[in-house]
Amino acid sequence: MSKYKKLIVALTVIISIILVGIFGKTIIAQSISKDNRIQIVFWHEMGGPAEKTLIKMVNDFNSSQDKYQVVPKYQGSYDTAIQKIFQTHGTSTSPAVFQSSNISTAQVLKSGYTTPVQKFVNRDHFDLNKISPVARAFHAQGGEQQAMPFNTSQPVLYYNATLLEKYGITPPSTSPSYSEITKISEELYEKSHHQVKGMTVQIYGWLLEEAIANNGGMFTNQNDGHTGNPTKVSINSPEAIAFFKWIRKNIKNGDFMDYGSGTMASTNQTSGFLTNKVGMYIQSSASMSQLNKKNKNKLGVTYFPHADGKAANGVSIGGAALWISNDKPQEIQQGAYEFIKYTVKPEVQAQWQKSTGYMALNKNSKDTKILKQFYAKHSEGKIPSQQLQNTIPNYGNSGILLEGMQGIRKLEENAMEKIYRGGDIEKVLQQNEDAINEIIYNQNRANGYK
Repeated sequence: MSKYKKLIVALTVIISIILVGIFGKTIIAQSISKDNRIQIVFWHEMGGPAEKTLIKMVNDFNSSQDKYQVVPKYQGSYDTAIQKIFQTHGTSTSPAVFQSSNISTAQVLKSGYTTPVQKFVNRDHFDLNKISPVARAFHAQGGEQQAMPFNTSQPVLYYNATLLEKYGITPPSTSPSYSEITKISEELYEKSHHQVKGMTVQIYGWLLEEAIANNGGMFTNQNDGHTGNPTKVSINSPEAIAFFKWIRKNIKNGDFMDYGSGTMASTNQTSGFLTNKVGMYIQSSASMSQLNKKNKNKLGVTYFPHADGKAANGVSIGGAALWISNDKPQEIQQGAYEFIKYTVKPEVQAQWQKSTGYMALNKNSKDTKILKQFYAKHSEGKIPSQQLQNTIPNYGNSGILLEGMQGIRKLEENAMEKIYRGGDIEKVLQQNEDAINEIIYNQNRANGYK
């Protein structure tokens, strides 16, 4: 062997030793930051302005103590992120704590990939009663809190208070009935000489589910999945029929604006509301932040409407929760819990609501200087939280624990579109119910459920 070959071999050995040393140390110390803090990898799905608020929340937590370093990593949309979480579980790249949307709750629960938050709550003697019971109910099972609600919203009815005042129309009550909203919608349409449509309800499966809940019904059997694995849905129900008869009445009257379905529908209805083309619409309470910034008119907010002759049962929450992965060492899981506990502190939740429009879940947040000042300027901001706090949790308003909700909602929206276009309500709903039940049957067989 020539001296050059010997030199190359020697260099190769040296480089190999160095690489082993580097990567070996990386593997051993992958959870230790440069300042000896324990790193807590946090996967989230918050984009846009809300991400900036989230990053500040993370930085504030990191500054509040010297044991843990939360590392936030954006993972795209809810649907994309949940697949990444399942695909990486058990590997070194999986997160210690992750955000997951409510419609994936059943999927996460059945994965067996998480440690219940309740385990740490019991050890810490943390008072969960501080957190909204309706929000908690969606992520509880068997009397244990599985995850902590985080970015939480509820559907509310927005109305253009300036337009109603201009035309001498009485604003809706705190918890309006369908007929009350119809009356206001007709008045606005007629008094504006057909220049302003009275109302719109986006073709969005979540809103159909919420209408069923608020009218006292349930979307699936097994108490919306809270007491067992669902085997069928009930969409052709009195609650859904009443909702669609209300919609169709307003379509027939000419005071209803149909913006269709999808992302553009949501964008267009908000634009229509802000430009005085439509006077009322139903959407997430999280939209309030956007409306407060861009609205030249006075914003009115009230509860989700309910059917005539029935008391409102209350609506479920939207948004997402924070979960702790069970594939990480105990010290990392403890750090994940400490971060989760920080996110629901009164002041943190108050700032979260003010900055993003999501509701403050800690009951003591309303007493903070942050929200007192915010409510003094935007009194309508209290309404979603009041709707949430006034709702008594039951199976019907605690969320739907059913796998495959992403695809099921698309079928719901197909049915909504057909009904909006004049299809027979009960016939369309029955066809939709049969199609969804077939999916559930095949889904349960594939998963080995009885």
